[in-house]
Amino acid sequence: GDDFDFGFGGAGAGSSASVGAAGASDARKFSNYGKNPDAETRFLPDRDKELAEEKRREELREEFLREEQRAKEQPLKIVYSYWDGSGHRRELSIKQGDTVGDFLKRALEQLAPEFREVRTSMVEKLMYIKEDIILPQHMTFHELIVNKARGKSGPLFDFEVREDVRLQADATKEKTDSHAGKVVERHWYEKNKHIFPANRWELYDPLKKYDKYTIA
Repeated sequence: GDDFDFGFGGAGAGSSASVGAAGASDARKFSNYGKNPDAETRFLPDRDKELAEEKRREELREEFLREEQRAKEQPLKIVYSYWDGSGHRRELSIKQGDTVGDFLKRALEQLAPEFREVRTSMVEKLMYIKEDIILPQHMTFHELIVNKARGKSGPLFDFEVREDVRLQADATKEKTDSHAGKVVERHWYEKNKHIFPANRWELYDPLKKYDKYTIA
């Protein structure tokens, strides 16, 4: 590089060259600051590539959440039977994201004008049984569908949809050959749980697998 005179007198060109060499050495040191000197630089991750991949992952996550929310907003037509020893079949429209409790509230409103015992009841005193499984009121239909939950006598909800229902916008009605769920007053269940069909019912357990369906 160029020679520099720092005003120290008598240093000459040789000293200027050595100072220039030292400066270049310092520049090299600082250009590698923060890197492991023993590491092969070609194997170090490209920060720009990392940021682009991270951005893409975030975009995919947001897209998935939007699709899932869209699925939860889709209407579902649920056929059920109010069970008081005999069946009284009804149909309700709800949203896929609604809970079992939301559904029972709608069923209570639908049944109250016709059934006196329901008129004085509350949502907390109603039960929803599907394929011999008592479903918790806090669970959403979306959870049950996405997890492909199964009961003792068949899939809890069987819809004619694509494989991934979270990405399906028009999953709306159960197949006609699936069993209608039962809406039951807890008082009736406590009195009759030792006889058929109530003696087959059991609480939902997501870890329990029913590989073979039974109807007895």
